[in-house]
Amino acid sequence: MNASIGFESSGHPVLALEDLTVSFDGFKAVDSLNLYVQRNEVHVVIGPNGAGKTTVLDLICGKTRATSGSIRFNNRELTKMHEHEIVQAGVGRKFQTPSIYENLSVFENLEMSFPRGRKVFGALIFKRSADVVQRVETVARDIFLEQHLYMQADLLSHGQKQWLEIGMLLMQEPELLMLDEPVAGMSVSEREQTAELLTRISRGRSVLVIEHDMDFVKSIADKVTVLHQGKILAEGSMASVQADPKVIEVYLGH
Repeated sequence: MNASIGFESSGHPVLALEDLTVSFDGFKAVDSLNLYVQRNEVHVVIGPNGAGKTTVLDLICGKTRATSGSIRFNNRELTKMHEHEIVQAGVGRKFQTPSIYENLSVFENLEMSFPRGRKVFGALIFKRSADVVQRVETVARDIFLEQHLYMQADLLSHGQKQWLEIGMLLMQEPELLMLDEPVAGMSVSEREQTAELLTRISRGRSVLVIEHDMDFVKSIADKVTVLHQGKILAEGSMASVQADPKVIEVYLGH
């Protein structure tokens, strides 16, 4: 696992959320949030249901608009950008349910995610060139699917579908990868492989994860942020967060 990097010691964070607030009909789902994510860091956000975890990811990727506050990624303000511009800036997002092309092969799913293939015009003139094939094979190896490149995606196990979707994001070489409950429904061995995968792909990029499985969090997290009612309840190493009386009362005790 990467050594934890303190905010002060590592210069500018890759991602900085400052005074971030979003209100839905007067209810503050996220309330004056300050959150910082470093390069080479696996940063996990935990908290009870309704704490605002998924909303934070929605705000970062532009799916939900902030009521006030700032989201800076590599010093670019994301709150004024469209979703596709945020993707192009280097932010990749995986939702809870895998959204893959079930009737295509693993190879084709990855190939379609290559940046040149994504635009309609790009797809029309898209050629399966050597650099695409090489990238697909590299990513397939990273996500444990090199033996299944020509298998139709709907035949994969649930865990393998989750890996394929992570692979589709890796094809775009994002600098920030956001994953919402990536090990939900996985077997124990798939969870272990996913922990190894996330630790590996955080080298040279940042990974922001929402997760409920505390054993999994312990195995991947450089830093843990606990959200409660849209605010930060505690932040630090998994050990310090688990020992925090407020966290035990609100979340871990249930």
